[in-house]
Amino acid sequence: MKILFIAPIPPPINGQSKASKVILDALQENHQVQVINLSKNSLKNGEGSLARIKDIFNIAKEVRKSYKKNDIVFLSLAESFAGNLRDLLIYNIISKKISKTYIQMLGGAGMKEILHGTGWQKKANAKFMEKIGGVIVEGPANFESFRKVVSEEKIHIVPNFAEDFLFANTDEIEKKFENVNPIKVLFLSNLIPGKGYNELADAFLSLSAEEQSKLRVTFVGGFESAKDEESFLTKISQNNNLEYLGKFIDGEKKRNLYIESHVFCLPTYYPFEGQPISILEGYATGCVVITSDHSGIPYVFRDNFNGFLVEKKSVISLAKALRRLLSEKEDLKKIAINNRDEALEKYRTEIYQKKILQILENQK
Repeated sequence: MKILFIAPIPPPINGQSKASKVILDALQENHQVQVINLSKNSLKNGEGSLARIKDIFNIAKEVRKSYKKNDIVFLSLAESFAGNLRDLLIYNIISKKISKTYIQMLGGAGMKEILHGTGWQKKANAKFMEKIGGVIVEGPANFESFRKVVSEEKIHIVPNFAEDFLFANTDEIEKKFENVNPIKVLFLSNLIPGKGYNELADAFLSLSAEEQSKLRVTFVGGFESAKDEESFLTKISQNNNLEYLGKFIDGEKKRNLYIESHVFCLPTYYPFEGQPISILEGYATGCVVITSDHSGIPYVFRDNFNGFLVEKKSVISLAKALRRLLSEKEDLKKIAINNRDEALEKYRTEIYQKKILQILENQK
């Protein structure tokens, strides 16, 4: 089968580009795949620079030249206003092959606003989506959004994954929980507004000196601006139990960092959040998870089973969760092992790839 694969491919690495690369790897084993890369360098969603506009026109040109040569089209959707305009342009170009087009929605908050609306943008998307070959979503929330414009039998729920090399064995989990002084908390995500990194730092700084001495919080990720980076680094610079390791980490270094951490924390309220792969990576590496009731997270996270739920934007709630780590440290290893076991059962790369391949290869 010949497939036109329109999606962001690393670099940079983020949830969407990582998922796209995992799908691409599986497709290339048995199919001829032509790739049109949607990756951009900025962390800002919906950025409308002249360079990005030029990129979009170049993407449209490639799509127009290529789509007729392929049997099916796979498109990873954007959800910002500008990104959706790009996707509408692509739909228009490939309209004669729309019934052989499969779209994937990672995230979903922005698309929910579009599809729950009543204006021209919903109508424009619905015009194409009602004829689409299939839709792949992360969980029930996106299913409900798309069923407003797409037949239910065409909507497929495929939860996210953690890469195979990350999975911890039981001995590794047992070893790291032999020493919980200090309890090591990891925040690994883009350090952009809505991800909750500032609130986590503020929550730690609100603790007593004695409590702070029993915790160590590590941050990894890129900032939206140099000003944000300077402000944050200044905030944490006077406390030895807060550290920033840099904009990016991957491979064995990332695995080692997860394996050494007792807790993964992502108190997100980011408007374009979906089902964060980083949470599933936390499970795979035997971490307790602290997170928020936001977007697709409730479908992969249970409070007091996978870890602790915190209120969005709440420093007080995060401080309470950090104190729970200290008061319930004897229970953390059990949660961590349960999380790893759940990831083994549900969130392996092989499971993810097999489900996507089944959808695309069984197309009519």
